[in-house]
Amino acid sequence: MEDYKREFIKFLEGAGVLKFGDFTAKSGRKIPYFINAGDIKTGSQIMRLGEFYARAYLEHLGDKKTVLFGPAYKGIPIAVSAAAALARAGVDLPFVFNRKEAKDHGEGGSLVGYVPKAGEEIVIVEDVITAGTAIRESMDILSALEGVKVAACLIMVDRGEKGRTEKSAMREITEEFGFPVYSVVNVHDIVSYLREDPKNNENVERIERYLSVNGAKDE
Repeated sequence: MEDYKREFIKFLEGAGVLKFGDFTAKSGRKIPYFINAGDIKTGSQIMRLGEFYARAYLEHLGDKKTVLFGPAYKGIPIAVSAAAALARAGVDLPFVFNRKEAKDHGEGGSLVGYVPKAGEEIVIVEDVITAGTAIRESMDILSALEGVKVAACLIMVDRGEKGRTEKSAMREITEEFGFPVYSVVNVHDIVSYLREDPKNNENVERIERYLSVNGAKDE
């Protein structure tokens, strides 16, 4: 495993973003580990998170000019921190996020920040994809923007799980909407990281049992 992936997983665990136990995902599945960007609580943590997203952006998209979209609520600080990190790297991109409820006074509307124009492309920044539910919610919002195209989606972790079919949720999203989904790390990287310390054996076994049932068949 590449050093930056190990560094990222260690960062997620140290910040309390990566937890092990019994949780329920947005999809309704009972999961043995949880990734929650909402547990980022300090300036230094969100700065580092943005740097990892910026690295993934530059690796997969280069200096492509797009608009970063952060879905409310967890995607908002991710989009802002990623935009700041990319600007430090010489790629200055606008960002936008949505309100949960449309504002009916002032400037109105459901979007805050830069509103993409026809012909421009968007990159969605999310924390994770389990069954693809949150991405589909984002597409409901973005499809209202005439002439705007989603170029890609960036996430922290590819959970390697099936979506609505036996295919991975990431592949389903690509086939349904026509854009790729890139992750900084995937669940197999996390398992490899955990295997480096025998005290994590139980968590490794629980994740592998879970994937034997819910893992994508195209992984």
